[in-house]
Amino acid sequence: MQLKEDQIALKESIGTNEQYPEIIGKSLELEQTLRLISRVAPTPSTVLILGETGTGKELVARAIHHQSARRTKTMITVNCATLPANLLESELFGHERGSFTGATDRRIGKFEQAHHSTLFLDEIGELPLELQVKLLRALQEKEIERLGGRGTISVDVRIIAATNRDLEKEVDEGRFRADLYYRLNIFPIGLAPLRHRRDDLHLLAMHFVQKLAKRTGTKITSVSQHALDQIAQYDWPGNIRELEHVIERSILLSDDHVLRYIYLPNRKPKDGAHRTHNESSVKTIEENEREHIINVLKQCNGRVAGFRGAAKFLGIPPSTLTSKLKRLGIEKMLHY
Repeated sequence: MQLKEDQIALKESIGTNEQYPEIIGKSLELEQTLRLISRVAPTPSTVLILGETGTGKELVARAIHHQSARRTKTMITVNCATLPANLLESELFGHERGSFTGATDRRIGKFEQAHHSTLFLDEIGELPLELQVKLLRALQEKEIERLGGRGTISVDVRIIAATNRDLEKEVDEGRFRADLYYRLNIFPIGLAPLRHRRDDLHLLAMHFVQKLAKRTGTKITSVSQHALDQIAQYDWPGNIRELEHVIERSILLSDDHVLRYIYLPNRKPKDGAHRTHNESSVKTIEENEREHIINVLKQCNGRVAGFRGAAKFLGIPPSTLTSKLKRLGIEKMLHY
């Protein structure tokens, strides 16, 4: 709805998908992600969510869990980057009293807590090598051992893992076990960065303004077109998380019921030089390649191989195109 002075009024509900009300947006990239979620959620298959920091990996994990047969139980989350290796092992598998200095009581680990539920392993790329062996065994054998324990414990756990690292590169450089990577990479879902989801920026911005105005107790009722233009012209290297934090700061600094200005970070060019407007609008080779592949896939109705497949039009083998889709974060608008 257009108001005087080019203001956009907040709506009561910004949700765009009844099945996934927490996930905001209508872009082609997001629709691809939702299709993949719908396909894998009802199964017990392991899922690997790939994407830059702030792209909403935990939100996708929750959506998968809530659409699964395990939704009646709480999803258990472990951030593999926040604890040192010795504490992380106890966090995952638990320990018996006296198993190490300071272990004054028995501890039930996250695997046991997630029995008949989902265990979300966030930042799996940060897991130390020595723990990767134990995790692989737990996934393969569906059994764990508490630290200091004398027997195995059977667990029925659905694994969803997430990382912002390139795990193939981590495997090549010896920082991640190849066998664990292949075990986790059963059903990868790549999340597009916000700079590739321009069609979603308006909806996300309005969603966060409404949510954060209510949370902070400010009386924001509309957003100026100028503020929305600022949001649209920024690249959002921190993705959705950065967008949310910037909007919260802008709301707190607003003096009336209209959010007129977005306080964007003042980022300096890494080389110390100032780029012109034309320079900043030039796309990288990767961005041009991604855009071209998406356009061809649209023309081919998402088909990769075959006579009318995108691979034929692009002049590359279907296997090469599939690898490019994964690398560029273009999940399958494809026919399975």
